Amino acid sequence: MCISYPRTGDQESKEVSKNTTKLGFASKNEAPPNNDYNWWFRVTMYAFLDVAGQTVATILGRLYYQKGGNSKWMGSFVQSAGYPVLFIPLIVLKLYSPKPTSFTPATNKNSPSVFTLGLIYLSLGLLMAGIQILYSYGMVSLPVSTYALVCGTQLVFTAVFSFFINSQKLTPFVINTVVLLTIAVALLAINTDAPVSATISKDVYIIGFFCTLAASAGTALFLSLTQLSFQKVIKRETLDAVLEMTIYASLFATFACLVGIFASGEWKGLKKEMSEYGDGPVSYVMTLVGIAVFWQVFSVGVFGLIFEASPLFCNVINTVGLPVVPIIGVIFFHDKFNGVKLVSLLLSCWGFVSYIYQHYIDHRRNKNR
Repeated sequence: MCISYPRTGDQESKEVSKNTTKLGFASKNEAPPNNDYNWWFRVTMYAFLDVAGQTVATILGRLYYQKGGNSKWMGSFVQSAGYPVLFIPLIVLKLYSPKPTSFTPATNKNSPSVFTLGLIYLSLGLLMAGIQILYSYGMVSLPVSTYALVCGTQLVFTAVFSFFINSQKLTPFVINTVVLLTIAVALLAINTDAPVSATISKDVYIIGFFCTLAASAGTALFLSLTQLSFQKVIKRETLDAVLEMTIYASLFATFACLVGIFASGEWKGLKKEMSEYGDGPVSYVMTLVGIAVFWQVFSVGVFGLIFEASPLFCNVINTVGLPVVPIIGVIFFHDKFNGVKLVSLLLSCWGFVSYIYQHYIDHRRNKNR
């Protein structure tokens, strides 16, 4: 798939610059015409896949640990191990994408070398593996409602990293989001008198809290570095380029987690873990398969939003699932939802609305240019 600009000279550069927004990396216009119902349909569909995939994968991940699973490396492994399913849309894109025309800019002229691409994929893959193991530690140590609320800090870290790495401007509304989510997380940090169970100490609770916080920061860094890689190195703004990066980064992440399973010795207990799983071996396998599949559903939504809009807009959509997971946690896992969590949730939603409003302002400004 190629993005063609059948213009010349200054006209082309002005048009591309005009369509490039401070919220995204692509030259696609993030403010489509009002009658572009197809664009809105695609964005809505990708947003649904993003939120639904993230919510179900998080719930299944918590279920895995609640029913007797205890391998943190296995919990990390399944977060990226489903990447082979992404070869299907990639192959379809390769087969049915339009052929380059005489007006299409030469995309291979300044293409990065295989070594450079491999280094990018390896670096992002190892970062992804680190994020996954941190999330696993957080999930096993925190109630799912607390875990989801702490994950909402990803928006704060994205704003910070985008400021330093991607030259994102910190407007008053973005700063308001940062402050509100920081207060929300601080409230959760001092609410350490409700550990997951009697077998988990307050120290383990605190470690899980900071592991989840570090994982959220790592995810934000991952998004910013991905955006930077597309801007400075890959320089291809196509969906197949996004899929390729995610597939190969996930490949390295999966391999790193596999090494972790054997290096930590957790592989020795997997057979016993499966046989003693609360709902039986079949449920054990289906739960892990479900986690892997729904993380890929989430990934498809992420890729689509990146392609259609921007990484930061994608990250904003991720936080839409913030109120969903705590509510499900209360219903199905009987998590305690006290006043502190309620205030934290309200502050998080307020911060989310503030960020969305900033995006709306940028959207309107873009249309009027």
